[in-house]
Amino acid sequence: MKSHDRDVIVSALRHAAPYIRLYKKKIFVLKAGGEVFTSDEATRHLLEQVALLHQVGIRVVLVHGGGPQLTELAEALGVPTQMVGGRRVTDKQTLDMTTMVLNGKINTRILAACRDLHLPAIGLSGVDAGLIKAHKRPPVEVEGHTGGPVDFGFVGDIDSVDPDVVQAQLDNGMVPIVSPLSADDNGTVLNINADTVAAALATALGASKLILTMGAPGILEDRHNPSSLVSYLDLEDLQELRANGSLAEGMLPKARAIEAAIKGGVPRVHLISYKIPDSLLLEIFTNEGTGTLVVADTDTLTPEEQEAGA
Repeated sequence: MKSHDRDVIVSALRHAAPYIRLYKKKIFVLKAGGEVFTSDEATRHLLEQVALLHQVGIRVVLVHGGGPQLTELAEALGVPTQMVGGRRVTDKQTLDMTTMVLNGKINTRILAACRDLHLPAIGLSGVDAGLIKAHKRPPVEVEGHTGGPVDFGFVGDIDSVDPDVVQAQLDNGMVPIVSPLSADDNGTVLNINADTVAAALATALGASKLILTMGAPGILEDRHNPSSLVSYLDLEDLQELRANGSLAEGMLPKARAIEAAIKGGVPRVHLISYKIPDSLLLEIFTNEGTGTLVVADTDTLTPEEQEAGA
């Protein structure tokens, strides 16, 4: 090994050591959208980073979505897809496809990739052992939708989360891989937005971080300009971005999930791009990070964090 390479490795380890001490045995909830799992390469790259977090003692819970895969299956079967306010309308046929895609194809694919990486993982959904109890959402008014109240079909709103189900797996040294499906008390399966599930789990588990991965580099001040990344903001800033139209479509459920997590006691929410190499590790083990950090109040950020985002 060349001297320069050794120096780089030693420097990286020294830089990461304080973060490893800080986060050892802490819980991170990571939400990854279905677009990550459309590629074997992207799937493996994300899970390699999860494996490293696990190996240094950070307890990771991975919540996955499956939107692109569901849309692809719907198109193949000739079933129309209806989206309102960034959320999918789920009729009975769509619910059957959602169950196939989330609990079948994607969850199993992630578990298989984890086995290849020797990462001890276990598949769960909100239906398992009463992890997430929900009720069918009644017709609701949707911001920006002018057609009156929207009936989202078999879509659920969360009533409660039983963190013991996931905590038991974490205590056994496992990485829970969670599908966002749930059910009501009568056993009716319900589809819940994965960002919403991740925020609820992060709150119930007392997680130190909620991390949302997506295609964009983070929250953009101008959603049409990828270079307008906002490095850090608080809930007041988030509300302003929503009001001025910077947040739209799929970002609206994320914004609601961010607010729910922070108001529920999660101190840090990160939004990162799975397309940036090692974005998860850079976000956790460096001050600069790669994406957007959201907190309750930016005045609570350390000077180093504020300087890194300047």
